[in-house]
Amino acid sequence: MRRIITLFAIIITFSSSAEEARSPEDQALLGVIEVNRHAKRVCSGVFLSGRTAGDILRQDHGVEATDYAVGVNRVAGWVRLSSVTTTSTAVYRPGLGCTLLYGLTAEELRKQATGNLSPRVLDSAVAWPRGSKVEVMTPEGLDRGALTRALDRAFSEPDPDNRQGSRAAIVMYDGQIVGERYAPGFAPDRPLIIWSMTKSLTNALVGLLVKDGVIDHRSPASVPEWHKTDDPRAAITLDQLLRMSSGLKFDEIYTGGLIDVTISLFGDPSSAHYAAKQPLAFQPDEKWAYSSGTTNIVARLVRDSLGGELDDYVTFARARLFNPLGMSDTVIELDEAGTFVGSSFGYSTPRDLARFGLMLLQDGVWEGKRLLPAGWVRYSTEPTPKAPNGVYGAHFWLNAGEPSDPAKRAMPNVPADGYWMSGYEGQTVMMVPSRQAVIVRLGRTPPGNRFSMDRFISEILSALPPS
Repeated sequence: MRRIITLFAIIITFSSSAEEARSPEDQALLGVIEVNRHAKRVCSGVFLSGRTAGDILRQDHGVEATDYAVGVNRVAGWVRLSSVTTTSTAVYRPGLGCTLLYGLTAEELRKQATGNLSPRVLDSAVAWPRGSKVEVMTPEGLDRGALTRALDRAFSEPDPDNRQGSRAAIVMYDGQIVGERYAPGFAPDRPLIIWSMTKSLTNALVGLLVKDGVIDHRSPASVPEWHKTDDPRAAITLDQLLRMSSGLKFDEIYTGGLIDVTISLFGDPSSAHYAAKQPLAFQPDEKWAYSSGTTNIVARLVRDSLGGELDDYVTFARARLFNPLGMSDTVIELDEAGTFVGSSFGYSTPRDLARFGLMLLQDGVWEGKRLLPAGWVRYSTEPTPKAPNGVYGAHFWLNAGEPSDPAKRAMPNVPADGYWMSGYEGQTVMMVPSRQAVIVRLGRTPPGNRFSMDRFISEILSALPPS
């Protein structure tokens, strides 16, 4: 696991310690970010995941509800959380999840989007994935004992000081669910935060627009902050944004204090604007540098390509991606400016994510209908030239490595054709085309803890029927 974390360079540690603040202004902003983070996560966890404020603060943030003044209004749909110096409010909207307030009132926020956001209701009498009736199958050649042992190991907690934190898992083979497991307190219909796996959903929204002929991902991205004719950023293409090769400055290696990603997610009303105003740190395509900021620029480009109207934007995601796939419990939450926080604020269930993974294995086709353009999955899983050891494509992680040296793959014990969605604290959806497999794992595993994704995936694959 440590090898993978080193390759990804995504170790998130939030801190509000006064020693790290460089000025009274910085110290104040750190305090705001910390309270905003708590309020936002509590709001989403209460209204989307059906959890309690105390459970979220304790299990996910390592603090007690008594450390803050916490108010939850389930009728009005908001959470208010206060420290000694700061109060933060997050507002829940059905179909859109929770949004932090900065300058708007709750009433003003609710007026932003009034479109039809109703999720597709799946037929409970129809078998998964077309319906919601799930039966765990045992195809010929499956080693049920080995699969059970792999799941048992992933969900065990032999060391209370070094927890694995698995909360949910689904194993799918040849379009069928062959394994499913939930930790106590979690269930199939409870969406959980998927963090940076949201980036891959954002990739799919771009693919839909490419299929429609609305945008060309090889062309310069139309970003308002870069419209001056002498702005070198105006040459940045959508492809470079998707491949994390834009050259934009954006700090994503977390060492505490004020860094771009925490400011953009929990300290600014517009995540996309915050990222778009950053200068070039190097020339486009000169260097690969993972950046949540670029994804939020992409998420706003999707909205702008649809004409800018928020109703059209949120309806597009529901009508063209989530509902066709039956992803009824999936949302991408918005910031106050009305843009999907496509880098980080997705909530979904393992069954919804398994559907998405199956669609990818089928080259973007679902129930005989092409959703993503032909070749889009292949494009998304082509290694980005500057990414080390072929580890990244276009908003997907890759296990390509070096063909002559499996040890240089991100997951040495997983086939080289594996590619996956990855999120903070061990969120993973792994697709392995050569094994007809989709493996979903959700949880809360702090970086450096004992859970090994390479071992988990390889043990699951070993239990599946041979290819």
